[in-house]
Amino acid sequence: MTSDVLVVASWNIQKNGRAPLNSHDDSPRPHEILAAYQPDIVFRQELSGAGAHGKRALYAEAHALGGLVAFMGEEHPGRSKNPVGVMVNPRLFDIVAHTNDDLSWKEICHVEVRRKDCPRTLHLASAHLCHYDPLLRAGEARRLTTYADHGHAVLIGMDANSYPHRTVAEITDPIDWDTVPDPVHFQHRTIERDSRRVPDTVPSEILTGGAHPVFTDLAYHAAIALDQRHALTPTASLHRTDQGPRQRIDVQLATPDLTAALIAFEVIDTPDITQWTDHALTITRFDLAALDCILSTPRSTMDTRPDEALRTGGLEGWLATGRPRDRETNGQCPEPSMSVRRTAGLPRRPRPRHQ
Repeated sequence: MTSDVLVVASWNIQKNGRAPLNSHDDSPRPHEILAAYQPDIVFRQELSGAGAHGKRALYAEAHALGGLVAFMGEEHPGRSKNPVGVMVNPRLFDIVAHTNDDLSWKEICHVEVRRKDCPRTLHLASAHLCHYDPLLRAGEARRLTTYADHGHAVLIGMDANSYPHRTVAEITDPIDWDTVPDPVHFQHRTIERDSRRVPDTVPSEILTGGAHPVFTDLAYHAAIALDQRHALTPTASLHRTDQGPRQRIDVQLATPDLTAALIAFEVIDTPDITQWTDHALTITRFDLAALDCILSTPRSTMDTRPDEALRTGGLEGWLATGRPRDRETNGQCPEPSMSVRRTAGLPRRPRPRHQ
């Protein structure tokens, strides 16, 4: 977006936006919608057909987004035809490596990049968890945890096809499965626990659960630590009404050390969005100076513990303190400055609420 702010987008564009869903071609095309946010990193899901003709459609989209460097997973016979991809601003990052992790249903696109002169690299992963099998989703989630091994810094954008395991903070209505008329969706999205069927939250538990989570759910962190409740806006389905109320299934995750640089999380579900897809676009913004500081600091010296409010009781614990929790980085890196927040068009940090 600017020289001070890193903009990260994640978006599942249904069938790669090959045709508007209402048959009217009078709204901005998906790449035009994305370009308005000037993203530096893009996590894409459903790059359907983008690999054909030498990946012509993939590179056209990356060019339209300001000359990003683009990568995508491969299609395999008998498996998903909707690969994922990652696009990166080469003016901000050097490309270190690209691999596609070939899992049972769909590949994960994994790109390693480096900020100029920073010793630690940043791992980027775009994923689209299996839509029909909770066991496969759990395996895919565990594969994502390996990117954070050995102290790696990681950003992930994905369609989780499952639900957050913390429910107290969510602002959507829970699903009453007895009233959902789609029996296939019920089989795909529920698991058995204690002899009853419940929503599948296992991927969220694997990725962001426990006293010392592997990743932080950035929307949840923005809602709790930055007082941005709108970050928890549900993302899908923007069209279907036979699968219960909208839920927050499209997420961005980060290793906990990176949350100190987060300044905003936004969910965009405007009419232009719904012309092309049934998933909202998610945007995160990071303070680049803070990110550079983190990537210049060995992780062994960083305080990567989750915020106390997240660890001890979510929103209820946060509200009980009477104020948002400050993010901890062991004094290593600065908070995003007011100038950065103004440049990004963001409100002031909330003042502490005194009891």
